[in-house]
Amino acid sequence: MGKDLSKDVLGAINKKTGKNISESTVKKLASGVTDKTMQSEAELRKLIKQVSDMAKVPVSESTVNDIVKAVKATGMNMGNIETLMKMMMKK
Repeated sequence: MGKDLSKDVLGAINKKTGKNISESTVKKLASGVTDKTMQSEAELRKLIKQVSDMAKVPVSESTVNDIVKAVKATGMNMGNIETLMKMMMKK
């Protein structure tokens, strides 16, 4: 992920949540994400919970289910996460 995009995403997250999440916290979490994480429903649910906890923003079970369903339907992998982030930034 490009450096400018990373900063833009972090800024957007902080603005949207009203929280101040540090770049190092995000990098620490992201360093543990692999293609296996994206393919395993249990690992994906764990990641969603970790992000929710980090941002101190509750995520409902139905939203978790929607995210898991979308990732499975699109065959999301580490190679196209940057594209997803760019799309999210435009919303």
